[in-house]
Amino acid sequence: MVANIKDKAVIAGVANTKFSKDSGVSELSLAAQAIKGACDDAGIHPSEIDGMATFTMDTNDEIEVARALGCGGLTFWGRSHYGGGAATGSLHQAVMAVSTGMAECVAVFRALNGRSGHRFSSGVSGAITTADAIHWGWYMPYGLLTPASWVAMFTQRWMKLTGISKDAFYEVAHATREYAVNNPNAAFYGRSFDRAEYDAARKIADPLQLFDCCQETDGGSAIIVTTPERARDMKKPGVAVRGIAQASAPDQEQMTSFYREEFAAIPEMEIAAKNVYEMSGLTPDDVDAAVIYDAFSPIVLWQIEAWNFCGFGESGDFVLDGALRPGGRLPCNTHGGQLSEAYIHGVNGIVEATRLVRGESLNQPKKNIEHALVTSGVGIPTGGAILGKLD
Repeated sequence: MVANIKDKAVIAGVANTKFSKDSGVSELSLAAQAIKGACDDAGIHPSEIDGMATFTMDTNDEIEVARALGCGGLTFWGRSHYGGGAATGSLHQAVMAVSTGMAECVAVFRALNGRSGHRFSSGVSGAITTADAIHWGWYMPYGLLTPASWVAMFTQRWMKLTGISKDAFYEVAHATREYAVNNPNAAFYGRSFDRAEYDAARKIADPLQLFDCCQETDGGSAIIVTTPERARDMKKPGVAVRGIAQASAPDQEQMTSFYREEFAAIPEMEIAAKNVYEMSGLTPDDVDAAVIYDAFSPIVLWQIEAWNFCGFGESGDFVLDGALRPGGRLPCNTHGGQLSEAYIHGVNGIVEATRLVRGESLNQPKKNIEHALVTSGVGIPTGGAILGKLD
């Protein structure tokens, strides 16, 4: 049974900080900047915030963020685990708090110095004694130290099962970059690439090459979630959360799930999709645009299948027909994604999905986007949400 919190929480404000490779400021500063920007977008003062939601991986204590912003007392704070799986997971926390009355105005945020500080590409190493480290310890000696190596492993298997080729990977990466070319806030603003450059780029972990991999970014993103009643009195049009879900699946592991009967699959995303569609009362045909978590180009393809925009093994043809581009069936990652705008662990994707529904994207594919899908990471417990216009 899926709890029905359809349209009981609304996104009223969104913002990103400047994205860079060296912010020169603390992650606390980035969080405060992002939340203040989202408050300004909503037309409220930070003192109106009474709840916060973020990642367990975020370094910022909620009380420090609240003090820096001049917030009042907090009645709710929640954190979501599993790295990129926490993108819509943090939104889920805020939606539950608002829809149940535990808080009235919740700031969802993620802030990181992902290039000048801790870099995910440096892998997992050192004297770590977490449960994840114990799990990773079974295969780290064999060189599987980084997210790229983990994803490359099951990408190879998935390519063998489906026959999908690097042509589809290129299409995902290139379509995403073409959106970033028109986004002044994107790292790759004005900088396109062609197939020859894509093929010549250095190999990261076979079959992944440089342009198949997301960036490492310093920056922050934030969302203000409130009730429909309050949202109607705020500065910008509210965007309702039609459906939202988190999910893990049997034999789930952190980033790998290599010991499943079939590891070239993402059943947890399929569960999340089923639950979101059930909660929202919508189908894939109702979704006009998407922001699909793109830490690596092939994972966009797997998610297209998991959310039933096409069948298993059909996502290659789906994207090669131009589906992700402005006039296509499912304009996708219109901000440039994590591949070409910035890597803020997917929260900048929620910002973009909100803007798509508002009609404010810098690459608005069409004026009237009734519903936009946004998803979290792949290979981990994950989730997704469908956003729509506030009635």
